[in-house]
Amino acid sequence: MKISSAFSNAFSLTRHVGSLRIPRSRLIKSAHLLERIGLAAVGASCGLYVGATLLRQKGGLFESGWIVLITMLYGALSYYVGIDLAGNVARKSRSSISEEWNGSEPAEIMSAAGTFGAAIAATLSVSILVLDQNLPNGLIAFVAGCWVVGSSLQVAAGTMARNDEAPINEQ
Repeated sequence: MKISSAFSNAFSLTRHVGSLRIPRSRLIKSAHLLERIGLAAVGASCGLYVGATLLRQKGGLFESGWIVLITMLYGALSYYVGIDLAGNVARKSRSSISEEWNGSEPAEIMSAAGTFGAAIAATLSVSILVLDQNLPNGLIAFVAGCWVVGSSLQVAAGTMARNDEAPINEQ
């Protein structure tokens, strides 16, 4: 048996688990849900680093331990909703001309900008914690701003993409 036929047999339209037949669509939906939960976990871990950096600043605005929980929850929400746009809305072309504006670009651009901003905040936070740096409050405010703006852009992009995907009754 060739390897290519082994792969095609392994990834056929239905999977047989004992006597159960699991439809392909259910497998895809389950895999997509697992992917989204994984993205949420990444967002929460990035939020943990940002929250720990904010908490570490003494005499600052964020001296409560709740800031860590809030940044983790907001990170999980933003990565779950905003990175993997529903139904590939951002990649779906509504026109035959690739140069023409198709209306899905704002969600894709906002998602990309949000992911970039949140990733920069997380990277700076990790470096601050690992290198045990004491930075001025202005730089810490910059990190917090990148996190808030980036995560908010992700949530807005995911919301826009999901609202754009909803069927509209036209007459």
